Amino acid sequence: MSNNLHQAGVKLLKQLSRHSDVVMDAYLAGSVNEQTHDAAVIEKLRKSGILWRPEPDEELRLKRSVRALLEEALSDERNRQIDANVGSAFSTIKTLADHYKEARHNIDYGAAEAYLADLNEHVYSFTDSLRYSIRVLWGRINNEFGYVGSISAKIRENELAQSQVSELLNGLEMFQFSELSDTAGDIRELRRLLVTNLQETLSQCIQEISAVQGRLLELLGRFRQIQGRTRLLKGFLLHTDLHPDYQPDDHVAHKFVPKLFNCAEAIIKPASVDVNNASHELILLDTVARIKTISRDLLPAKVREHDVSMTMTAVEDFDIPDNPLKLAVDEYFCAVIDSGVRQSALEYLEEHKLHWASENWLYQVIGGYEGLPDEHKAYFELEPIGHPDPVYNGNFMIHDVELWLA
Repeated sequence: MSNNLHQAGVKLLKQLSRHSDVVMDAYLAGSVNEQTHDAAVIEKLRKSGILWRPEPDEELRLKRSVRALLEEALSDERNRQIDANVGSAFSTIKTLADHYKEARHNIDYGAAEAYLADLNEHVYSFTDSLRYSIRVLWGRINNEFGYVGSISAKIRENELAQSQVSELLNGLEMFQFSELSDTAGDIRELRRLLVTNLQETLSQCIQEISAVQGRLLELLGRFRQIQGRTRLLKGFLLHTDLHPDYQPDDHVAHKFVPKLFNCAEAIIKPASVDVNNASHELILLDTVARIKTISRDLLPAKVREHDVSMTMTAVEDFDIPDNPLKLAVDEYFCAVIDSGVRQSALEYLEEHKLHWASENWLYQVIGGYEGLPDEHKAYFELEPIGHPDPVYNGNFMIHDVELWLA
């Protein structure tokens, strides 16, 4: 089978080489003039699939695959065809990956190698097609759509390119690398091909397509600006053609000059310092020195009615008294240590007849426990006593705490 394909491919390439003048005439003219070429040669090219006739009464044309080969090899700027069908490529890649996994599972190494070769070819063809589409877009942008003559045609070409960019981006969103990762599994060849290489290539292409999209929007704005000015000029020319006796008024003699005619730039530009002129250096330094000078010679002197003496003494020590509530909580902790048994905070409050509010007392007990150093906290255990809130799920209402030695 491989030998037959090799012979057929060599035969096809030889025909392209032998009849290159006919192929290039068809490429440049769009069709073949059968009267200017040998009928036998044209028949050979038609049977080989190089030329084809769309309709019985139409002229022979080049097959799309041959034209695409020439457009790619010649870097023809007239080519505006972009393959935005990304979904079909994604489905084909997944299908071939499943074929490869099945053949590998069935220990059919010959079929597995064939499927892997096809999968490599489809992945690399897809990435090459994507890069080619981006190159075509950049070529159209750098040429500013120079293959069309009017501004309106440039705008239409720009909008076409933007729609193609949107289709490419929408199609690339179909590539879910989590799904491809699941498809590849733990097979090293598939992970290298479908996850590592493909993800890196698509990330670079998406960034470049985003840059292309921004450049297209910038070009579209400039084209529309030119179009607006051109329409204004054409409208004025049409007005002068319809009114040949039109003479512009003397706007200088008017009392109020219209804003349209009052947009000229000033003849004398605003003055500015020339810091590069060496002859002005001394003047500039003197000006800056005067700006920064602060003189208090003219200020009236303030005279005090009597002298004020100031004596430096040592700073007196002072103590900040502890919070009584904190001291009471410390005594509660000491009582737990002395007794060595579990003790309720509210029972201790009622037993010692402390005047603190129960809520403040519980907050201070919890805060005192949480404020202990880690080595001291390890000697205690604090358990909140309460019940879940009946209305709001997840809230635990604490009405007492118990403290004991760990």
